[in-house]
Order: sequence, then structure tokens, then C-alpha cells
Amino acid sequence: MSTKNVMIVGVGGQGSLLASKLLGRLLLDEGYDVKVSEVHGMSQRGGSVVTYVRYGEHVYSPVIDKGEADVIVSFELLEAARWLPFLKKDGTVVTNIQQIDPMPVITGNMEYPAELVEKMKATGARVDALDCLKLAEEAGSSKAVNIVLMGRLSHYFDMPEEAWMKAMEAIVPAKFLEMNKKAFELGKNA
Repeated sequence: MSTKNVMIVGVGGQGSLLASKLLGRLLLDEGYDVKVSEVHGMSQRGGSVVTYVRYGEHVYSPVIDKGEADVIVSFELLEAARWLPFLKKDGTVVTNIQQIDPMPVITGNMEYPAELVEKMKATGARVDALDCLKLAEEAGSSKAVNIVLMGRLSHYFDMPEEAWMKAMEAIVPAKFLEMNKKAFELGKNA
């Protein structure tokens, strides 16, 4: 099998590290060679963050270059657009429609770009956009956006739901497990 590439992008503090750990654990459990990069960016200051997850028969580097990502999973709409050049021509963007204003918007120097989903689709990208924050709150916590996104991402992987649940049970603390399972289901079935 050729190496597959997933980028997980967002804003610091949204849970991208847990999402990448969950995906990495799932893929390892399914027998793939997996490389997961560290989180890059201003993760503790609300800045842009990115994690690379690469898997296949043999993976030699954790880095994804422009035009190589099969899937971009985005916790925030502008981050999906920012990292779009890394998507393959036939790639998919799975994104939360939540908008978190970056500093230039907060200070009034710029406006948040309009119609980002439509603009991304216009490039030829397949865009799967949903309100993950609303679903996370329905599951019991606004912090479960990451797991809602993983539930949505599961549509693009040929792996049984039981494998996702096993990986989640291995990395999510027991006191948050049921809420995260509900968040996964809501994302999957949205």
C-alpha cells in the first residue's frame, strides 16, 4: 500500500494532540507503520497548529509536503483554507465550520474571510463541513470538537467502528470516555 497522509490543523487548545493520538493508535492497531509528527505552532497561545499523521506499509518520515495530504482535518474554517495548498488534487477536507478570529481580525486590521467553504470547493477540493461545536456541546462538552471530527473522519477510512472505539478506550481517560463516544457517534452520523 502507498503511504497515506492526514493533516490535523487548528488553533492551539482545541485538542489536536488527542485527535492525532487517537488516529495514530487506530492505525497502529490496524497493523500500519505510522509516523505522527509533534504539534507544530503556537499551541498554547491560540495560534495555528498542525500535526501530520502518515501511515502505510513503510513510512520513513513524519513530514507532509505541499500537495501530498490525502485528508486535511480542520478544527477551524480559516485553518482549513490556510493549509489547503497541502491537499492532493483529489483530496478531502473535513472541517468544523467554527470561526475563531486570528489576531489581525481581533485588532481590526483585517476581516475574517467570507464564504471559505465555497472558495475551497471552487479549488476542486472535496469539502465535508459541519458544525462540530454544536455536536460537541450536544455530547456534553464544547471540548469534544476533536472527537466529533474523528467521528466524521471515520467515513473516509475502511475500518470498523469497533477499532475506533478500542483506540479511544486506550487513550481517553475513563471519566470522559462515554461523552467522547457520544461525540464520535454524533460526528459520524451528522
